[in-house]
Amino acid sequence: MPRKIKIELLKNLEVVDINSTGAGVLKSNDGKVIFVHDVVPGDRVTVKIYKKKRRYFEARLISIDHPSPNRVTPVCVHFGVCGGCKWQNLNYETQLQFKQKEVLHNLKNISGMVLPKIDEIKAAKNAYFYRNKMEYTFSNQRWLTSEEIKLKNKNLEKNGLGFHKSGMWDKIVDIEKCHLQKDPANKIRNSIKKFALDNNFAFFNPREQSGFLRTLMIRNSNRGEFMVLIQFYRENNEQREAILSHLKDKFDLTALLYCINSKANDTLYDQEIIIYDGREFITEVVEGLKFRVNVKSFFQTNSEQAYELYKITREFSGLKGHELVYDLYTGIGTIALFIASNCKKVVGIESVPEAVAVAKENAKINGIKNTFFEVGDMRRVFNLDFINRHGLADLVITDPPRNGMHPDVIRHLLILAPKKIVYISCNNATQARDLSLMKEKYKLSKCRAIDMFPQTQHIENVVLLEKI
Repeated sequence: MPRKIKIELLKNLEVVDINSTGAGVLKSNDGKVIFVHDVVPGDRVTVKIYKKKRRYFEARLISIDHPSPNRVTPVCVHFGVCGGCKWQNLNYETQLQFKQKEVLHNLKNISGMVLPKIDEIKAAKNAYFYRNKMEYTFSNQRWLTSEEIKLKNKNLEKNGLGFHKSGMWDKIVDIEKCHLQKDPANKIRNSIKKFALDNNFAFFNPREQSGFLRTLMIRNSNRGEFMVLIQFYRENNEQREAILSHLKDKFDLTALLYCINSKANDTLYDQEIIIYDGREFITEVVEGLKFRVNVKSFFQTNSEQAYELYKITREFSGLKGHELVYDLYTGIGTIALFIASNCKKVVGIESVPEAVAVAKENAKINGIKNTFFEVGDMRRVFNLDFINRHGLADLVITDPPRNGMHPDVIRHLLILAPKKIVYISCNNATQARDLSLMKEKYKLSKCRAIDMFPQTQHIENVVLLEKI
């Protein structure tokens, strides 16, 4: 049970920072650290404390008394509700400053390593319409605004297609226009919703585990190709055929796919993906290399910035042509194939079998013969037997998920002791934690953050470690 606290109204407090969730940070006159949403650094605000945590308090915004000069008008009508772009009210230059600040803070306070001169953060050329993948959820219990609730209109449309409301697993914010993916993404989503409503198709209910339409994925490539996948909760041949046929006739899609998923969760990795029309993949092109991307493939969500990330990785690697490279968490082999011409051999490891199959196919398509890909859970595959089979790597590139590397992976990295390690991370806090476990053998030589996700608090970071 949370402890009851005295409700306090605090006036004229300055927002001095942003935390890792995107909330503003304030300090009261008596030293309280307070988190509040919907503010930006430099705002002076009135807030009401409603919850006490161990090290901080949470508060609701009552009023913005003096707006910050860093504040801008959000472009999206859904801002503040869907929770996807928490920084649309903060100008882009300031977004970059706070992202760089977070990276420096975590490296300094968690890694325990001596920091070199940090390269300037790589800004995105496009702050909107940069994503190549969006996932939406159908719901027959969409999130209602307070104004809609007050109307008590029994005929109010409660079906929606959009994003989960922040903090509410069973509520979906219906989206009219999202500013993250290029058109015709919005037209595709709205057309599917209209067709479903006009034909009385059942939208999903997560509490009752019922309905017909479950999720929608839209992917696009830098070649202008589009992929659509509809996940149905149950089979209904007539309705399924109707909506897929509608999409085929209305839009020029490279891949139109579907699956029937009646599980308790909507993850796709164990599902059979069925081609309705077109093919099963779209193609990204990076420096002349072609990468086939299917439904289950991981590809960096910002294609334009992915290229910048790969160039930074190649630069930090400093390859001369004779090196053996390990690429941990290789995905569909994008980085492995991107650097293959600069070294003797690249060995990639990935846990998703379908991704490894695509990586091998990508190598074949591009005529690259010095890459090898292996399937398996990283902590179990990357061991002494693996090292003995493939040889002592000169360089290891690692790009783990948000929770970082397992201690067993780090232990074998230290046994392997390559001359260089390039560590790419979408979570610089876990990256810094992992670095702290390697500081006895490695020094931090280079570091550069790259902004893959403008309008959000997320930041990618690349570091070069060199053996001491």
